[in-house]
Amino acid sequence: MAFKIPESVLVVVHTARLDVLLLERARDPGLWQSVTGAREPDDPDLEAVARRELLEETGLSVGTLSDWGVTNRYEIWPQWRARYAPEITHNTEHVYGFLVDGPAVATLDPAEHVAQLWLPWHEALEKTFSPTNREAIAQLPQRIAAARAAS
Repeated sequence: MAFKIPESVLVVVHTARLDVLLLERARDPGLWQSVTGAREPDDPDLEAVARRELLEETGLSVGTLSDWGVTNRYEIWPQWRARYAPEITHNTEHVYGFLVDGPAVATLDPAEHVAQLWLPWHEALEKTFSPTNREAIAQLPQRIAAARAAS
């Protein structure tokens, strides 16, 4: 068995109106999250990881991907630790946003996700189980406001 690389991306899929796409995990019913995924040995860079995961988990490719310049380091939850080499206890996560024109129906891989929801950012914030995912969603209003001010 090949171990997972302890480096991943978190991609918040959202609209300019602050709607956020959440996915329900297949193996963990009731756990909702944004797009996530680990770096693989053949990924050239983190942007490629984000684009690959977006396509694999949602089928979405039309939108604007942006690196939010946020890196989180956290302890890997015990139930997922066996996926990593025995000495690995922490993961480094890089946060991206993916701006789409409007809520789109994602094409889900049933092995990974069983349901999807588009929610206003504050509702998505409450529904998401991951602390780093909640932090990223909480930043969305300021990021959208800053982007509008810059244009």
